[in-house]
Amino acid sequence: MLDSLTPVLGVVVVFGLVIFVHELGHFMAAKLMGVYAPRFSIGFGPALWRRKWGETEYILAALPLGGYVRMASREDQATAFLEGGSEEPARGPATVGAGGEGRVFDDEQVVGQPRDWDPEAMMPFGPRPIPEHRWFESKSLPARIFILLAGVTMNIALALVVMIGLAATYGRQIIPTRVIGGIAAVDEAPPPVGLQAGDTILAVNGTPVETWNEITSAIVRGTGREITFQLHRGEVVVPVGGPDLPAREQVALSLEPYYPPVIESVVTGSPAQRAGMRGGDSVVAVDDQPLRSWQEMVERISASAGVPLTIDLIRDGQPEQIVVEPEPTEIRDARGRREVGRIGASVRPLVVREPVGLGEAAVVGWDATWGMTTWVLDALRRIAMREVALDNLGGPIAIAQVTAQATRSGMQSFLSLLALISVNIAIFNLLPIPILDGGQILLNVAESIKGGSFSARTREYILRAGLLMIALLFVLVMYNDIRRLVRSFFL
Repeated sequence: MLDSLTPVLGVVVVFGLVIFVHELGHFMAAKLMGVYAPRFSIGFGPALWRRKWGETEYILAALPLGGYVRMASREDQATAFLEGGSEEPARGPATVGAGGEGRVFDDEQVVGQPRDWDPEAMMPFGPRPIPEHRWFESKSLPARIFILLAGVTMNIALALVVMIGLAATYGRQIIPTRVIGGIAAVDEAPPPVGLQAGDTILAVNGTPVETWNEITSAIVRGTGREITFQLHRGEVVVPVGGPDLPAREQVALSLEPYYPPVIESVVTGSPAQRAGMRGGDSVVAVDDQPLRSWQEMVERISASAGVPLTIDLIRDGQPEQIVVEPEPTEIRDARGRREVGRIGASVRPLVVREPVGLGEAAVVGWDATWGMTTWVLDALRRIAMREVALDNLGGPIAIAQVTAQATRSGMQSFLSLLALISVNIAIFNLLPIPILDGGQILLNVAESIKGGSFSARTREYILRAGLLMIALLFVLVMYNDIRRLVRSFFL
């Protein structure tokens, strides 16, 4: 039961923490700027739990698809359709709005008065009007932008803290090789031309490299439409970034470091275990054909589904020979659906952990967070330029599946994914869609340039357009998620 609950708990923690940190940023910034914020909610819909401390009511709501901080706003009527109805009472002055952030339904109404009614409190918890200087619109443009950017900033800060903590705890992971073990297609992009398995990379774009980490970093951080590789056999120039060409990130992902054909472990009940293969075995040949790398071994086994193979091993310094029959397994990858052979053995990872101090951990964490940010931005660029199909987008189901898998893989994988999702949420919220932070920033800047606020009707139309865009995006990613689930079930 604990094994089955752990992935579920991981999903709840990731979604809850990322949303909480984002909304906490807005809330703290609003408080710092003196804006009245009567409600802080994680989730939408009916409240499962609520508690009022000070002038703010804190809520945990039924639909965990986001959250909001409700701030005093003159635009309550324009944004009420996003929030399930206005909080404005039947009689009396306007109360508060959310600038598109949302609201929960007032299910606490008791005989015309809300629970926690205080005759000395400001609305909606009491009869006192909200002072002019506590309204969101009363603040300067820089102050409003500061409040709107605070959620994004907190998400980036969360990712940075997590990555620094991982670096300080686990050290820097180094793959001490410069030899290419294999080349694979990534995201249906063509593999880089001119490189081949067995190449030793000496420099990238003129920068000498000593480890695989340095190779990957030099590829991703380069500029221009070419990547120059200095190899032991000469110079190879790989074009990138154009039509029918891979992006820099795709080149980095397509190159696989060399792994020696040494077995790390075998799966219980697998063909490898039944044949007598053990962890620590070094595979030297398959059907009398010598092996140079783990990737070559995988290729030969994959091409031999249901065909017995004779494998020569070195075990404890002594030669051994076994016969194993790869089990036919159906997979789906860049080449489509196909049947391959699998024996249930994993490679011994060629990874060295190098301890680092706190100062260096900060540098490593910063580099990792910046790498995530540039990767997400480039993915958005490729989607906008139609270099990547929209059916590659994933929604809540896909995120939950990946989170559950990372949870099973251990704390390091789980925290790394938490940081990546936090960066994704930050960048997504900066998109210029009216109900998101980026759209709200543009709206406030446009009103400052105009010299006054847009009419309530204009604001409502703008926000409705933003809501429609988000709804269409949600339908698209949910369609993609459900289609993948159906395919995985039937294929």
